[in-house]
Amino acid sequence: MFVKHGMSQLTSLSSARNCTLSSSAVLRRQHFLIRSLGGGVHSNFCTQNRMQETKPLEADAENILRAITPTLDPTRHKGQAGKIAVIGGCREYTGAPYFAAISALKIGADLSHVFCTKDAAPVIKSYSPELIVHPILEESYSIGDGDKKYISGKVVAEVDKWMERFDCLVVGPGLGRDPFLLDCVSEIIKQARQSNVPIVLDGRLVQKVLNCEVNDQDAQGQLLSLSRRIGGVTILRKGKSDLITDGEIVKSVSIYGSPRRCGGQGDILSGSVAVFLSWARQYILAAEGNVTLRPTNPTVLGCIAGSALLRKAASLAFENRKRSTLTGDIIEYLGRSLEDICPAY
Repeated sequence: MFVKHGMSQLTSLSSARNCTLSSSAVLRRQHFLIRSLGGGVHSNFCTQNRMQETKPLEADAENILRAITPTLDPTRHKGQAGKIAVIGGCREYTGAPYFAAISALKIGADLSHVFCTKDAAPVIKSYSPELIVHPILEESYSIGDGDKKYISGKVVAEVDKWMERFDCLVVGPGLGRDPFLLDCVSEIIKQARQSNVPIVLDGRLVQKVLNCEVNDQDAQGQLLSLSRRIGGVTILRKGKSDLITDGEIVKSVSIYGSPRRCGGQGDILSGSVAVFLSWARQYILAAEGNVTLRPTNPTVLGCIAGSALLRKAASLAFENRKRSTLTGDIIEYLGRSLEDICPAY
């Protein structure tokens, strides 16, 4: 969300798949996401508010990538090309935050942090020494009921000490469903918004907010409705063609792509969007009001760039690995994909 009066930008990555609410744990996660966004549940909204469908315009993704990707300038210092933080990672899920954080570095961010639970930290650290890992999050099993308020305040305060250093926050990869953990992260999101730090929120909101499934026939209207209902948040919907909306416009990204559907690609997308969103903000700030690129919303530009780059990297990985393509293979092609579109020299 890009609001002029000091509010932070917020991007939600929403998948058309797996929107069905199948358990109370999923319900808790959905309520957590909506509470953090400040949205509410609106029954029968899809049937009452159908919009006339027109084909969304294909985004000029490659030109956007070229425009917002900063040049490699030897006079710049560490951190100016992006400082990204990932909030996620618990006992069961350590791969997702790693994929998001390492993807940010592979694209060109200078620093990538991961705030995770104590159990997840040694595992994530073992994946790569490039990541800065903070083992500060807690799950319900490790604390007593009487300590929850104190621990929650301590966790939020620790993250808040770092908040002003970040160009973008990625919330959700490998977060799990522990209710205490989700409550803590909800407070972290509020702190980020108060600090005007952009947020990429990895969440599935469509069914809970609009009380219906996303379908290909009504996808554009439904996503516009969803974005408007939760305050103009920018939404990226993955699919055969990725759709991006901020409640005002809808753009499509359908270039490249791969038939391989290995898990973890959404985590790459989260980290990628975070980097490009921060670069888009720098690009718009440097333009000093003379932005010729369209659209001008940095969250939309970040989503378009992140979507296009992931699709190209997945395409290249599939050309070489075919059925055996895994998430790690796609990550290794991120740099080459960006170089093909926007050479460093």
